[in-house]
Amino acid sequence: MAHDILVVEDENAIRGMLAFNLRRADFEVREAADSQAARKAIGQRLPDLAIIDWMLPDGSGLDLTRWIKRTPETRDVAIIMVTARSQEQDKIAGLSSGADDYVTKPFSSRELLARITAVLRRSQRGGEEVITRGCLTLNPQSHRVTSDHGALALGPTEFRLLRLFMERPERVFSRAQLLDRVWGPAVFVEERTVDVHIRRLRQAMEPHGAAGYIQTVRGAGYRFSLN
Repeated sequence: MAHDILVVEDENAIRGMLAFNLRRADFEVREAADSQAARKAIGQRLPDLAIIDWMLPDGSGLDLTRWIKRTPETRDVAIIMVTARSQEQDKIAGLSSGADDYVTKPFSSRELLARITAVLRRSQRGGEEVITRGCLTLNPQSHRVTSDHGALALGPTEFRLLRLFMERPERVFSRAQLLDRVWGPAVFVEERTVDVHIRRLRQAMEPHGAAGYIQTVRGAGYRFSLN
């Protein structure tokens, strides 16, 4: 199956050139002329990779990149930022926003295609990595968590919580950090909502003998630990 690439660029000529070359390289391509159109396209179907221009008519490509990377449902989308800004501090800002790569204009089609291939290879490798901690095995691709007793009955929020914990065992997360990483910074819910979902997660883990993996750290938050 061809990879789906979203091109976010306000200049018609550049966007058309990018789309033409990507389609010729057998990618599926969708186009967006601004941040609003990009968000709508992402909401309709997640792309494998987004090429985002820094300067957009309705905001900064940096802000769009941050939104993609901070939103749980979209954070696995790979991003290449394309811009005329070539100063070192600009590259640092672009990569710090969450972009996986940074390409300065002008660039050749061959260079961009090579960078796309490299970024997709890295993102696929990370996204397919199965995580095993104790008696639990989490598969990010199938969105399943299993033990010797079978599959855990997890809702989407509980799955994202457990994935975060299993990716970073022994790390203590505050409620605010969990809200930011699992629900996203644009979602306004009370911190006690975390406690409700932690309780549901433990209930789902209990039949598998794993409820004790989620530990409460008094005054600090929660962590995943086998000890």
